[in-house]
Amino acid sequence: MAHLRVLRAGPGATIQDGGRFGYRRYGLTPAGPMDWVAFRTANLALGNAADAAVIEVGPGGIELIVEAEAPVSLAFCGGGFTWLRGGQLVGAAARLSLAPGEILSAQPGVAGIFTYLAVAGGLRTPVELGSRATYTRAAIGGLNGGLLRAGDLLPFEAPAAAAADDAMIVAPWLRPDLDAPLRVVLGPQDDYFDPAARDLLFSAPFRVAAGDRMAYRLDGPPIAHSRGYNIVSDGVALGAIQIAGDKKPLILMADHPPTGGYPKLGHVARADIGRLAQLRPGRACYFVEVSAETAREALQGLENEVATTTNFCRALRRQVALDGVAAPDRTTWSAAGNRHPR
Repeated sequence: MAHLRVLRAGPGATIQDGGRFGYRRYGLTPAGPMDWVAFRTANLALGNAADAAVIEVGPGGIELIVEAEAPVSLAFCGGGFTWLRGGQLVGAAARLSLAPGEILSAQPGVAGIFTYLAVAGGLRTPVELGSRATYTRAAIGGLNGGLLRAGDLLPFEAPAAAAADDAMIVAPWLRPDLDAPLRVVLGPQDDYFDPAARDLLFSAPFRVAAGDRMAYRLDGPPIAHSRGYNIVSDGVALGAIQIAGDKKPLILMADHPPTGGYPKLGHVARADIGRLAQLRPGRACYFVEVSAETAREALQGLENEVATTTNFCRALRRQVALDGVAAPDRTTWSAAGNRHPR
């Protein structure tokens, strides 16, 4: 079986597939991608199943070499990273055929925290509890449940069909407006806040203060409780906006726990989760209230758009302009909470 060999991996690089489902009742989160839109786009550009296992590259980037007997097709996108093939710039979103021995690397760009690298046929790392997704807090999935590091071998079994043509991925949903408000559906504990506190979430700016794959903590005006901040623990979902005793919003992300005991003022619409995941610490964000029906329609519309990914693959240009490379603030987006030594 062919491999991708990791030459260098910055903090936060893991193997993720569509997620591990059916185990929340046992206390196990689904994990899966932080930015599901970029994740699916990378897979669909290759003709993979939308939930096939890929590399989720964190804010430190990655460098890999192809170890195979024949060329292999790969695709990458998400987060505005700068990708290089043998040291030559190839842009932020593309599908490439790499020959054995070729090196591909990603460096943090001017925006975003996560980018995704898919291989034709999907990665063939071990399956645990029905998924290849890495959940580092429980040391499950990926490679021994941990972050990727130099020397790791990532197996794949490329399809027998000829490699796809090199192409840029020019899908418009890969260039979201990061200043657009994040849509929020109120509840289920919005009655723990008076109208003035609820309105504050939708009228004041907030900033991402810190975060990891479990949750993003926001800074902004305090959102006061009217009925206390402890509830009987109940199930929590991706995008839940918990308000704990410090009166600051905490938005639960891909590695969120199955249950929680703080009131949930609302939930960020799933259509906006990927955009939220790409917000670097210090970035301002805003919220707007929408109905559950509006959130469902937005999700369905985005899923339908992503399903057309191959329509947005264009012949790769030989020269790609470099707009600038700037490393994110790694002091406040943490991979440490996700690390498990191997």
